Amino acid sequence: MQEVSEKIRLEHEAARLFMRLYQRQFGVSMRHIWHNEPAKPDVSCYLAQQRLDLEIAHLYGSEAEAMQLLGRDLSPLTRDALAAQAQIPTPQRMLAALDRLIRQKAGKSYDSQRVWLVIRNTNPFWRTEQLQHYRQSMTLPAAQPFEQIWLVADYRGDAGIVALYPPDLYQQELR
Repeated sequence: MQEVSEKIRLEHEAARLFMRLYQRQFGVSMRHIWHNEPAKPDVSCYLAQQRLDLEIAHLYGSEAEAMQLLGRDLSPLTRDALAAQAQIPTPQRMLAALDRLIRQKAGKSYDSQRVWLVIRNTNPFWRTEQLQHYRQSMTLPAAQPFEQIWLVADYRGDAGIVALYPPDLYQQELR
């Protein structure tokens, strides 16, 4: 039961952080969150006056980070994926971790009209500048359910949020 409450706490914390940063950056009200049952994305809120569902994910760089963050043991599949990730040269690890996480979340089915994926970076060594370079190289599954994908660039949100998908969101930042 503690695993579930810790997971929910982390999801709510990440959702509140994202909502605050989004509202600050775009001046659009985001409010009133609640947790959903597994068939729906993790958290629901209102963006302006429209309901929006958020699927929350945490991006980590090592098994130790994931275990510390989640407060639990990892599945064998996640351990294997992280071990394989450790073999990837450091400059490509962030991209590989993002691709893996997005593929995993995109493979799920969500009972939602509008769902955004919000990824919270927990690795203190991965910086926004690195992401700026790699996001055009990300591999999104052809069929994925997300209207938008966002990254909270660091655990505390000090570096803000970065649009990952669709490309026209981040193309605006490059101009």
